[in-house]
Amino acid sequence: MVAKRIIPCLDVHAGQVTRGEQFGRAEQQGLKNVGDPVELALRYDQQGADELVFYDITASAEGRTNMIEVIQRAADQCFMPLTVGGGIRAVEDMRQMLKAGADKVSINTSAITNPELITAGSEIFGAQCIVVSIDCKKVGENRWKVFTHGGRKETEWEVLAWAQKAVSLGAGELVLNSIDGDGMKNGYDLELNRSVSTQVPVPVVASGGAGKIEHFAEVLESGKADAALAAGVFHSGQITVEEVKRDLKARGIPVRWVEVK
Repeated sequence: MVAKRIIPCLDVHAGQVTRGEQFGRAEQQGLKNVGDPVELALRYDQQGADELVFYDITASAEGRTNMIEVIQRAADQCFMPLTVGGGIRAVEDMRQMLKAGADKVSINTSAITNPELITAGSEIFGAQCIVVSIDCKKVGENRWKVFTHGGRKETEWEVLAWAQKAVSLGAGELVLNSIDGDGMKNGYDLELNRSVSTQVPVPVVASGGAGKIEHFAEVLESGKADAALAAGVFHSGQITVEEVKRDLKARGIPVRWVEVK
């Protein structure tokens, strides 16, 4: 069986990692500064994280320069694969991040507004480098719609339909971000993840809702996700990546194991 992955996520604003709830961003109250991104990256690398996601929530010219520097520093010091997203609107943006040391690039709103970007990135850099991140909000019984612009704008797309379309265009991986669950620590949306994971041929990463160690096993087993992404519970030190992996291993869920120093 393919090992399940545990992936911390760092929202980076003005060179620092921040954290909010339900897609709170830098312009909103309640966003907390939780540390230096490279220091946190090193912590998660030492804990045995399978990958790390950097998300540029500044997404401006200044933010892009800061993010490139962050990726370069992290890639120089960490051994785990790095994914970067936020403000990637063109193939050249992808090229800059991959050249800086990222292994994958994640696109969200730009994938909806310019679907050809998925195909172009996949053809130039390989499907394994192209992650399509999908912001999902429940709108009815077993119905989720895709939102863009940081969860603020509803689209015409149903989540499963967009997931399948993104894969057909060349996406090598999908991330399902639950807007309802983001930062709430009530558990991942199992139905959402299961509804997509069982219908697409690429890995699906669950995001939004981790609050207890058992939530990871739930989404990887019942939710059928290939990986689980989390932020707040890791940044606070409430749970470590190592503890999650020990729990998964004890439950018989395959993980990549490394001895933590």
